[in-house]
Amino acid sequence: MKLKMKWALLTMVFTIATVLTGCEPLLVLDPKGPQAKTQADDIMLSIFLMSGIVIVVLAILVFVLIKYRASNQSKDYEPPHIEGSPIVEAICVGIPILIVIFLSFVSVKSNYEVEATPAGYGDQEPLVIYASSSNWKWHFSYPEENIETVNYLYIPEDRAIEFKLYSYGPITSFWIPQLGGQKYAMSDMVTTLHLAADTQGEFVGRNANFSGAGFAENTFEVTAMSQEDYDDWVKEVHETAPPLSEDKFEELLEPGHLGRSTYTGTHLEFSPAPNHDHGSTETDAEESEHENHESTNTDDESSHAHH
Repeated sequence: MKLKMKWALLTMVFTIATVLTGCEPLLVLDPKGPQAKTQADDIMLSIFLMSGIVIVVLAILVFVLIKYRASNQSKDYEPPHIEGSPIVEAICVGIPILIVIFLSFVSVKSNYEVEATPAGYGDQEPLVIYASSSNWKWHFSYPEENIETVNYLYIPEDRAIEFKLYSYGPITSFWIPQLGGQKYAMSDMVTTLHLAADTQGEFVGRNANFSGAGFAENTFEVTAMSQEDYDDWVKEVHETAPPLSEDKFEELLEPGHLGRSTYTGTHLEFSPAPNHDHGSTETDAEESEHENHESTNTDDESSHAHH
């Protein structure tokens, strides 16, 4: 019986080791951008901290079991009556509190970092891309280049990217694991996500929020390239891609899966993003308020002239 149990345990260990050997590395632990690097460092810090705690606790458990086992005491041994130990209680309560405080500080600091422009990119103008989802596709609008793509994304390396996220259907979540964390895209507001790729390569993006039957295939491809290659791609699109009409865009919004496609022009011209921009910078808010103020003054002047 003991021999069978031994072989069963060895077989289980061998199977687990074999399966883990064939697994691909976790994408979140293979960062290709500063935002993803911050999050990967936080994950590894948490893993090491929790592993250290588990090892210490198990070591103490083994020590107590061996030292205070029944066979290690005399037959007439009687344990002393103890009311409690302030030192032990302080350790049991104090150490978890210190761990929570430390992890809270690290989490808050990291949240501010990943919500801002990536470190090292603050002195350059970000590339603004409107990323909108529909069942079950991703539409990427490049206002600066007057280009729109479906289900794929080209970005230059070593340049800050400012994504404006919203949805033409249910709530989705925009996520490129190797570049940064996920953020929701909703139908009645725009959320802002700052990312950057500090190396060239191909990455996988997806919708990380369940949004119906086609959710599993709601993915897109991301390619980070040199600025020269990116400029060549923009030039090629303007020479070869068809224009995006309102009728064509309405057709693209129909539920279903599509491959990659490219157009000149963007849907922002006839189907603009929602007005409520959550996560915009203070400067953007001030400019928007200034524009609204000018518009109000113009309307007042026009009304006065008419009167």
